[in-house]
Amino acid sequence: MTTREELPKKIAVLMGGPGSERDVSLATGRGVAKALRSLGAEVVEIDVRNEDFQLPNDIDLAFNTIHGTFGEDGQLQKILERRGIAYTGDGVSASEIAFDKIRTKQKFQEHGVTTPPWEVIRPGQRPTIALPIVVKASRQGSTVGVVIVNNESEIDSAISEVAKYGRELLIEKFVSGRELTIGILGDQALPILEIIPKGGFYDFNNKYPFLNPQAGGGAEHVCPAKIGTEKTQEIQELALCAFRAAGLQVYARVDAILSENGQPFILEINNIPGMTEASLLPEAAAAAGIGYTDLCARIIALSRLRQGYGGQARARTEGNK
Repeated sequence: MTTREELPKKIAVLMGGPGSERDVSLATGRGVAKALRSLGAEVVEIDVRNEDFQLPNDIDLAFNTIHGTFGEDGQLQKILERRGIAYTGDGVSASEIAFDKIRTKQKFQEHGVTTPPWEVIRPGQRPTIALPIVVKASRQGSTVGVVIVNNESEIDSAISEVAKYGRELLIEKFVSGRELTIGILGDQALPILEIIPKGGFYDFNNKYPFLNPQAGGGAEHVCPAKIGTEKTQEIQELALCAFRAAGLQVYARVDAILSENGQPFILEINNIPGMTEASLLPEAAAAAGIGYTDLCARIIALSRLRQGYGGQARARTEGNK
């Protein structure tokens, strides 16, 4: 746990970004900045619009709250490392893997993490997995480039839509069941949060609300999820395995499905998840007795541990461990 005395003295909260999740990131950044100020840190809010963003020279730490493209995929991490600035979250390599849905699936396969059947196709090719399926862009934020296909007549339009975002398309078997998300802090899996659609059937926001957790209104949350103790432990351990398979060490939110026959499947990982006070990760942390301010402090402590820092803040990184 990072105490007030151990916090870096001056923290830049990086928010916004050039991607599609900019508005959510701005809300996350404002929440984090407020929490860090309450702990006594000097905080500078930086609205990042491109790679040329400027930071004060005396920054001890950059707290990354940029979701999706640029902030979550290793690009920002490379820039900060080149500048010698310590930052929150995981390093370049793990960020690149966790953000890329295809590379993440490959890591799941290598490490025996249960995930729905999947394949990779290119525009012009046809999926071989039986319907229903989910067509996903490999390298986009959770809310972009995802189409659920229930009927043969929908396949071509789905592929055309998702192909706007890249030449490799991830095809995943759609699994019907209970929609879950599991927050991870270092070696700790937080209480499972279940997302229960309020209406509809295959509607995007109702069936896959964790792909657009800020949509609101389409689902209610239950945390801890009403799942038996043994099954809860099984799902949490599977989420931890997925987290580690991607090479992550700091924090993330792992999305999963508990199928109708009781089999859990890991879908994907969000390595810079939403951190507004109403977001899923803080909600799960609160269920574990970790308040929002404490959560921000723990993310800093885990980030500094990953980068080899002791108790003193130093404006440099020592590479990815």
